[in-house]
Amino acid sequence: MTEMTRCISPIDGSVYLERPVATGQEIETALDAARNAQTGWAALSIAERAEYCTAIVNNVLAMEADITPELAWQMGRPVRFGAGELRGFEERARHMIAIAEEALASIEPMPIDGARRFIQRVPMGVVFIIAPWNYPYLTAVNSLIPALMAGNAVILKHAGQTLGVGERLQAACDKAGLPKDVFKNLFLTHDQSAAMIASNKIDQVNFTGSVSGGKAISRAAATTFMGVGLELGGKDPAYVREDADLDNAVENLVDGAYFNSGQSCCGIERIYVSDKIYQDFVDGFVERTRAYVLGNPLEEATMLGPMVKSAAADFVRGQINSAVNSGARALIDVKDFELEAPGSAYMAPQMLIDVDHSMAVMMEESFGPVVGIMKVRDDDEAVRLMNDSAYGLSASIWTADLDCAQKLGDEIETGTVFMNRCDYLDPALAWTGVKNTGRGATLSSIGYSTLTRPKSFYLKHQI
Repeated sequence: MTEMTRCISPIDGSVYLERPVATGQEIETALDAARNAQTGWAALSIAERAEYCTAIVNNVLAMEADITPELAWQMGRPVRFGAGELRGFEERARHMIAIAEEALASIEPMPIDGARRFIQRVPMGVVFIIAPWNYPYLTAVNSLIPALMAGNAVILKHAGQTLGVGERLQAACDKAGLPKDVFKNLFLTHDQSAAMIASNKIDQVNFTGSVSGGKAISRAAATTFMGVGLELGGKDPAYVREDADLDNAVENLVDGAYFNSGQSCCGIERIYVSDKIYQDFVDGFVERTRAYVLGNPLEEATMLGPMVKSAAADFVRGQINSAVNSGARALIDVKDFELEAPGSAYMAPQMLIDVDHSMAVMMEESFGPVVGIMKVRDDDEAVRLMNDSAYGLSASIWTADLDCAQKLGDEIETGTVFMNRCDYLDPALAWTGVKNTGRGATLSSIGYSTLTRPKSFYLKHQI
């Protein structure tokens, strides 16, 4: 009997998509074909590869009208925001294409007499991308386009919740005329993915997902010498100083906490506010939170759709209840949100005060529409609390003082420091993290270094 993988829609609990899992023979064929195809692909010039990759991007963008409702059905994001993900997809892809010539150029040390020396950037070979459901196009493109631009073949395994995204990317590659087997989307189980990683037929794996998933990837790769890139969990903090533009901070941090129903690795999950403006900040946050509309993501008025699964929503509700039982106060009455109910994937936004770091909601990843807000006395206390975390993906500082933001940023244990913005990836900067957030980097010229290996040449003249 054929094993199937299914996408259960969070909108109504129905089976939205189901696909047969790849057989062992199909996996072996794909691995061998990718290895064979990669050689010819790497032989093309960067400019030639750029033509194909640009066509892939254009083909994805041309599917926008279909992709937007598909995302709503597969993972619950409201249709009013569907186009935003494709704009980010385009920004990152086009930037990585544009910088490829420079990023992949040979490195030439100081000239010496009698020899020519240089370091080439050569492709890793076959890159295996394991992409998550929460930003299914954005996270996939971080590795997909630069891997192809660098001359690698790519095998993609997309999350079961977003099966259709892998199919869309395959269709975009096929329509672009990408040489056969340079890109292959496969439907795989976790065990099959682990076996592929351990097979010695993969040269680099890039995974975005949970800490437990990252550990499983690392275990599978431990018997090989392949490259491993991991972008894992986050518990991203914000610090609002007394000199911050209060309205701007409130507006952006509300969005950073609740966008995508809080299901973002770099979403804002904890906020530290100067005691001098604390109450005004909290009052503004309450007002904006109450204005959110929880509803069917297929309706234009909806600002918050369902979380990806009812179990995920109940996990966040459990964090909130535990915090309240320990003394925290929830400032949003969930009864104001008609669809909110225990056991439902539809979850109202929530903000908590009187929280502390003994509470799971301030220490463990929530990945939902909840944020804890704490009062702090000064910069030192804010930095200490921001660093009191097992994670370190991004952190934001809200202030009018650029020099102070840079100084505090030097002290914060994180991959990216933002000033007066949050929940954003600039493709010109490396996307990376520290501690349990993972290892490696994507985007920017540094992202290319993880998808290539150095090869040195010392060419000595005859005497």
